[in-house]
Amino acid sequence: DKTVSLRKDLSEMHEWITQAEEEYLERDFEYKTPDELQKAVEELKRAKEEAMQKEVKVKLITDSVNNFIAKAPPAAHEALKKELDVLITSYQRLCSRLNGKCKTLEEVWACWHELLSYLDAENKWLSEIELKLKATENIQGGAEEISESLDSLERLMRHPEDNRNQIRELAQTLTDGGILDELINEKLEKFNSRWEELQQEAVRRQKSLEQSIQSAQETDKTLRLIQESLAVIDKQLTAYIADRVDAAQVPQEAQ
Repeated sequence: DKTVSLRKDLSEMHEWITQAEEEYLERDFEYKTPDELQKAVEELKRAKEEAMQKEVKVKLITDSVNNFIAKAPPAAHEALKKELDVLITSYQRLCSRLNGKCKTLEEVWACWHELLSYLDAENKWLSEIELKLKATENIQGGAEEISESLDSLERLMRHPEDNRNQIRELAQTLTDGGILDELINEKLEKFNSRWEELQQEAVRRQKSLEQSIQSAQETDKTLRLIQESLAVIDKQLTAYIADRVDAAQVPQEAQ
């Protein structure tokens, strides 16, 4: 009869809701690779869409039950109405939970890509430092040229900490949730090791360039004093030649 048919529809819908909850909401998920995380996001999107499509089925069942109740004897009302209320509540809860989990995983996926973006930007900056350090490794020239190289290195080192802070925060957010933790820890360890190594090398190179500038300045000063002295001697000797003074008469200058 009609009651049996309606209860069968209600039961089948309840069964589908329970199965969806077990498959997408009750299981413990572990995301150790980006592929696993991406697959989970796609699965939840499909589950959310499937649940939304079931709204038509729930509405049809609701209309059928209400139409039956309107015509059936009061004795059949209460049980069917209660089952319908339970179904509607369960369905709405499932949709809400699927939407929430889907949104969370989409945010996690976006967070992962944001982390990769910041890591890429910082690694490019570290590569610039590596090139700059190689360029200043055996720099030749005077104090001015060395000073320009030092200024260039110091400008490059005045790099804001914002990106590195973002990397720490994003990584913490993901690993706290047990998401891609091994991969993220590996990437962070590699990045931090490279960062520390290049920072230390840059500090050493700055000190070395400062010492080179000081040495070059001292050399320039010494050369200037020698040139001034030679100019005086040259002037004196030129005067002797003009006056036809013999070298034997000025033994010190001759020597």
